Amino acid sequence: MLSPTALVLVAVMNNARDLEIARMLGWYRIPLRSAPKIIDVDYLAFYQTTAFKNEGRQIRYIAAVRGHELATRAELLRDEPDHPHAMQEYFKVQIGPLECLEKPIPAGEWHRITFFYTTGEYLNFANTTDDLIIQSDQRPILWKNLRERSVTSQEPGIDQDIDLDPAVIAALLGFPTDLNP
Repeated sequence: MLSPTALVLVAVMNNARDLEIARMLGWYRIPLRSAPKIIDVDYLAFYQTTAFKNEGRQIRYIAAVRGHELATRAELLRDEPDHPHAMQEYFKVQIGPLECLEKPIPAGEWHRITFFYTTGEYLNFANTTDDLIIQSDQRPILWKNLRERSVTSQEPGIDQDIDLDPAVIAALLGFPTDLNP
């Protein structure tokens, strides 16, 4: 069980190779151009896409985040020097060992999942990914915690003096805006 206050980034795992890299080499890559605003979280929860067949459309693994750095795709995947995205920058997120959840968290009603934030409390009790969505009254607390992380980790990010509408916060954090919790 995770600490209830742990910050968790749900990350997309598109293929078995990336899962093996995470498992064997202890890192996960996120394209800078599509990365969430804050990478400095406590855990990554890996949502496996349909590419995983019977084990797809669910979260099966989590890993503690140990740090991150910027690198080009060519630096990360040296066997693909001619890839069209070889010179694009990626966050290389160093992670601890993959931990298998006692009970996988299936996708539920969602048809497409991208990066989004949740907490250890929500992850501990989720039956589907729908249960990972931070409720409206809790979003300002999550936003505050993410802003504090942004400042302490010195990530480029979030202006501390901005007072944002909850709908804007939801959109920035990657939450579906059509849900009314």
